[in-house]
Amino acid sequence: MNRRTFIKTTAFTGLSLGFNGMGSTLKTHVLTISFDDGFKKSFYKIADIFEAQGLSACFNVIASGHLPKFQKVDDWILPELLGNFDDWNTLKARGHEVMPHSWKHLNLAQQPLDSAKQLIVQCLDYFENNLEDYDGSKAVFNFPFNSSTPELEAFTLSKVLAIRTGGDSAIQSVPGPQSTFTTHCRSYGPNNIDSWVTQQVNAFLAEPGGWMILNAHGLDDEGWGPMSSGYLIKLLKQLSQIETLEILPTGTVLNTYGK
Repeated sequence: MNRRTFIKTTAFTGLSLGFNGMGSTLKTHVLTISFDDGFKKSFYKIADIFEAQGLSACFNVIASGHLPKFQKVDDWILPELLGNFDDWNTLKARGHEVMPHSWKHLNLAQQPLDSAKQLIVQCLDYFENNLEDYDGSKAVFNFPFNSSTPELEAFTLSKVLAIRTGGDSAIQSVPGPQSTFTTHCRSYGPNNIDSWVTQQVNAFLAEPGGWMILNAHGLDDEGWGPMSSGYLIKLLKQLSQIETLEILPTGTVLNTYGK
């Protein structure tokens, strides 16, 4: 079953193909594979796997996941599996992207408006105070369950560069200079997603170009819709051989191509 689709700020027009990548080869495709929630064991494994290919991983973490009062969410987000900001600062120092994924993973669209705003501010303030070199003007706030309201979207966009919320399309244009953003993502679960990822990537590469964001969680036995460690290793090795494809975190795409 499909559970999640991805980001929204305001609408943009960008380049769908033929844009310049970070290297010298003309890039036609950008792929983001993001990992939600903050699973300590998985995130260190993911960082190692991405680094082996010279890549930066995209991590979205729950701000209070390490605190004693944090309670499990569904059957997948368990306090004993989550890391803390020593871990997130370590991973960021290694070159990976760490972005806010709510204060305690409540569906904010189902909360009273003032309470939801307070939870957003609490999350962002905690990142400001605990994540080294955090810059809200370059940050992406990842709504839990990709659930929001127009009021919450406008409020959050006054504090960060972009937000993640529900959407329909997994493939979009890459943002161009001085454009504003609407981006989307797909996720799948609750079981292993290896085959699903293969299908999504193959469909994306068959397109003439653009940007696709796939949202994952943990590896192996951690999280909703986990990916196999061995599969991720093989996937990145294969994709890294495609000269017209670039693999980047969400914030890097927005802060590089959208400027």
